[in-house]
Amino acid sequence: MTMSDSKPTLRRNGFTFKKFFVAHDRCAMKVGTDGILLGAWAPIAHVTRVLDIGTGSGLLALMLAQRTEASTHIDAVELDENAAEQARENVAQSPWPQKITVHTADIQSWVASANSRYDLIVSNPPYYQQGVECATPQREQARYTTSLDHQTLLTCAADAITEEGFFCVVLPENIGQSFTEQALSMGWHLRLRTDIAEYDTRPPHRVLLAFSPKNGEGFSDRLAIRGPEQQYSEAYTALTQAFYLFM
Repeated sequence: MTMSDSKPTLRRNGFTFKKFFVAHDRCAMKVGTDGILLGAWAPIAHVTRVLDIGTGSGLLALMLAQRTEASTHIDAVELDENAAEQARENVAQSPWPQKITVHTADIQSWVASANSRYDLIVSNPPYYQQGVECATPQREQARYTTSLDHQTLLTCAADAITEEGFFCVVLPENIGQSFTEQALSMGWHLRLRTDIAEYDTRPPHRVLLAFSPKNGEGFSDRLAIRGPEQQYSEAYTALTQAFYLFM
């Protein structure tokens, strides 16, 4: 039996995908459905340069490395040193180490010194205002907007994106509405929106948003993660089956 014929081994302290493994034990925010949705959903047509803001474990960068052409380059920026180091290790052990560069930096400073613009910018950003104290400063940084508020995030993306590019985020549905209003007031145009519900019968709890500096036709839809028998829905399976190990 060859290695390609053997069943993949599930490793601890991380998440095993079909083509790569994401260790996340040194990251404040773990691999979750939000990031997987965004990484599978973000539009990649004609994308040659990608920026992942707040890469954490490197999940989005790795998913987009799998989806894009071999010549595409991805810059993944992470403020927390432990998370950035873990992202580097995940990238080095993946099939695409040459496609991804992980940078330990504050995104404002990094964008200010960057020489390139990006066709696609993605972020699974902090979205809560300061609230209940978190167990660690790293988790507080990942969870709350105190270290990266939405106006700063939108400004950084605007400074780094190409005219035809897309800036994509995943947010709680109610926060997505205020984020959209803020983006529109700053000159962004909402081009894609997908509302995410756990079941068809429930209201959406997450929203995927794609903004562009350029105006154009907008498109919106809705996706339920699970069907009536609690299995993954056909739509969710179609979106994510290139990644989930047992789909």
